[in-house]
Amino acid sequence: MTLKRITDAFSTFIDLVAEAVLALGALLHASGTTRLVEGPDGSFTLEGAGDTPAPPPFRLDASPLPPGLAAALKEQEVELALQPGHFLFRPLELPRRAGEFLDGIVRAQIDRLTPWNAADAVFGWTAPAPLGDDRIALTVAATARGRIAPLVEAVKTLGAKTIAVSTLPVGADAPIRVHAHTTAGTPKPARVRRILTGTLAGAGLAALLALLLADVAGGSLDRELDDLNRQIAARRLVLTTSNGGEAGRALATLERRKHEGAPTVLVLDALAEVLPDHTFVTEMHVEGLKLQVMGVSQDAPALIRLMEQSRRFTRATFFAPTTRAAEEAGERFHIEAQIRTPFGGTP
Repeated sequence: MTLKRITDAFSTFIDLVAEAVLALGALLHASGTTRLVEGPDGSFTLEGAGDTPAPPPFRLDASPLPPGLAAALKEQEVELALQPGHFLFRPLELPRRAGEFLDGIVRAQIDRLTPWNAADAVFGWTAPAPLGDDRIALTVAATARGRIAPLVEAVKTLGAKTIAVSTLPVGADAPIRVHAHTTAGTPKPARVRRILTGTLAGAGLAALLALLLADVAGGSLDRELDDLNRQIAARRLVLTTSNGGEAGRALATLERRKHEGAPTVLVLDALAEVLPDHTFVTEMHVEGLKLQVMGVSQDAPALIRLMEQSRRFTRATFFAPTTRAAEEAGERFHIEAQIRTPFGGTP
């Protein structure tokens, strides 16, 4: 995408937003429009002036104007409803997709549809009506800018806030607005457009500044984090070295005991592989590489031989007398043995 396309897209976006803002403002502030309706003889009547008594019909190009007219129009939104005889009407058919770009299309064809070019004419169009074959139809109304300029200037001198010029074609249901003017000096769309552009530019600069500050702050935080990690690594090295004092020796001892001790679950599993089915273990103790196991068996002496033959245990011996109780179906034994590798080294 070229720079020109990006610029055009941004300009179109700003125009659409400006129109939306103006439409919303008009909706929020709409308090009724004062209408000056032109009659067939060129005289005007006042409509929608609220409690102000309406003057008799008058001409805007005559002097003096009716008393109280200036008070009725001051700071008001005024619509000049002109007779259709002032305007030239031309039908126009377009593809349906052209409905999104009517302003530019109609403006480009004014010199073909009328005797005037776009700069010398005021114009408007009806709402597009759908046709067959994916097309739309509308009617363009146009007149010379110089024809309505005296009327707009006369209403402007009476203090109107905004002035809109419209006409109602014969047989039409809705008027066509051909011109809008504000007495604030600068057309409203242009003013809103400048405000929006300035706001977006300010927001962009603020975002850029925030990114720069975040980059600087992030770099500083990264450096501090690296510092902390180096300090932690150095402290760990001191604690784990053999010359690290009492704390280092204690840590080394715990680490050695963790690797030299036999896991109780694995010892119990190995013991279950060695003992026969008629033997039941009631108590077991593991301390380092030393195992003590107590229980009941129908052949207690054979257990010593079985444990000695196992790859898991060595130096098996009774550390208490073997006894037999009347209510038990076997001999109660107390055996002590050393645990072999892979759980840990033999002493």
